[in-house]
Amino acid sequence: MYSKKLHISKIFSNLERPTFKLYNLIMCNLYTKFVNFLEICKNFSKDLVSDAGNIRRPGPVPRFSDLEVIALGMAAEAEGIDSENWLFEAKLNECRASIPNLISRRQFNDRRKCVCGLLEQIRSRMAKEMDGGEDYFCIDSKPIEVCRVARGKRCKMGRTGAFEKAPDFGYCASQGTYFYGYKLHALCGLSGVIHSYDLSKASVHDINYIKDIKHVYHDCSIFGDKGYIGAEVQLDLFETANIRLECPYRLNQKNWKPTFVPFAKARKRVETLFSQLTDQFLVIRNYAIDTCGLFARIIGKVSALTALQYINHINNKPIGRIKYALI
Repeated sequence: MYSKKLHISKIFSNLERPTFKLYNLIMCNLYTKFVNFLEICKNFSKDLVSDAGNIRRPGPVPRFSDLEVIALGMAAEAEGIDSENWLFEAKLNECRASIPNLISRRQFNDRRKCVCGLLEQIRSRMAKEMDGGEDYFCIDSKPIEVCRVARGKRCKMGRTGAFEKAPDFGYCASQGTYFYGYKLHALCGLSGVIHSYDLSKASVHDINYIKDIKHVYHDCSIFGDKGYIGAEVQLDLFETANIRLECPYRLNQKNWKPTFVPFAKARKRVETLFSQLTDQFLVIRNYAIDTCGLFARIIGKVSALTALQYINHINNKPIGRIKYALI
């Protein structure tokens, strides 16, 4: 027994330690993503910001530009960093010297909320360049839980501001559970690029989001699940915007017929996106204390996902392999 332990210790003692270059690459992974995201933001925001990378507004020009705030937020989301305190106290200490004029955590939190509109414009341009001529889309929703159901009545999020933005109780039919928070609605193409998304209260039905689609999209087909079944909605979409809504039949419906297999496979694409947002971007783990902070983080997570897909797109790689986009 003693000889086996000695033999194992010799094996581990002979292993080579990682070189300095490899160690430096691992430690500076956040900075590498920050540089890549900043370059992408500059390419898609030439007519949206000034030469210094800031939104045109009166007052002093900040040294740490708005595009750098956006790039740092997307880099943190791509790394799976769900705490701004951990981001500034631990992660940024490794590359603080490489990022000049770095602002404080409080300033970053405030400015991150102010540049959400600019970030969404940049994300929309990336999605349009990757998948601009798409005629087939998939739609689905995902619960975004703010807190447990037992603590929902004591939650203070949205109580001081506008009531229409406050979270609410809802039910997720696919998981068979009640939750307190919001719903993330997303519309993506068959290639996996999110074209449109929105947040609503948990008590709002999915059909209410698809009613707004007709004001933006037309002459296309949308694949949804059983939550979007409605003859009146399907007829209204077809007559007003020539949108064909395809939904699977329920077993107790009249004229039941099995689901067309290609439609069922195509709709799984949006479910894969929700899984990536959950696993890599931790969309269901949030520590925001107000609705504006939660919305800003959701926009940052979806934008970081789109940016990684765009990196794969320009490098002729599969769009869905976002974990290996920067390797």
